[in-house]
Amino acid sequence: MTDRKEKHVYMVVMKLNFHSLLLGIHTKVNVILPTGRPVFYQEKPKELYQVLWLLHGGTDDCNDFIQNTNICRYAEENKIAVILPEDNDAFFTDGYIQNGGLYFSYVTEELVKMCRSILPISDKREDNFVAGNSMGSGGAMKCAVLHPELYGAALMLSGSGIRMHRAEDTWVAGFLEKVVKGEDVSDYPAVEDPKRDVQMAIPIYNILSDPEKKAALPKLFFTCGGDDRILADVKKAMAFYDKMGLEYFWEEIPGYAHEWDFWDMQLRKALVEWLPLKHAAIIPGKEEE
Repeated sequence: MTDRKEKHVYMVVMKLNFHSLLLGIHTKVNVILPTGRPVFYQEKPKELYQVLWLLHGGTDDCNDFIQNTNICRYAEENKIAVILPEDNDAFFTDGYIQNGGLYFSYVTEELVKMCRSILPISDKREDNFVAGNSMGSGGAMKCAVLHPELYGAALMLSGSGIRMHRAEDTWVAGFLEKVVKGEDVSDYPAVEDPKRDVQMAIPIYNILSDPEKKAALPKLFFTCGGDDRILADVKKAMAFYDKMGLEYFWEEIPGYAHEWDFWDMQLRKALVEWLPLKHAAIIPGKEEE
């Protein structure tokens, strides 16, 4: 038998509901805050936490990571706040669904301002990270490339950040292949507003074609199961990223499909090993070691 110490995990899980001006509806947000102590709190210095903005997958909602992974325990163990918004299958894109909600702008602007005004979280870029699974991975990549000033790193679980699996996406694989082969892609239509673009192939191509914009991107982590149904599409995007000279981390795990066991395992690994976490609360005014 191994000598394992008993652990007690304490955290606060808050369920927020508020009227979003950018969505035009009431929306839900889950917030996980580590406390490190039971609910009989001792007085302590003001603390701030690093933040993981965690985006859910298609047909899911802001509860899914809480229900299907150990994210609450991981948040406490790694001393990081986790904010889980609701997307209503809008692919974290402005104006994509029928109600016209600006879901990308909501996640990167309104939600950030609201949470920073009421929660003990850091507003520094190096303390903020964005992640998502499946559809949420596309949202995470979109946040990272369109608002690189907000995030120190981005984690894409089972996704590449470029959508190519729906009927309206049939042109995307051909576009990526042409770039990989060094062929001309100037005949593809321009994207005037990347916040409203759901495939993101052309906006990402434009960003990676600009050396300054490419250098400004946060650290990017991609991971996918070896039996995932979208692995072939993800690898097409990885070949495109290689051609464009994008620096990123990649891990493929054999035997895993598009599933919660994989996302739970890789989420924990990212928090423990990959993302540049302090694994401790931040005390304002105290010099960090």
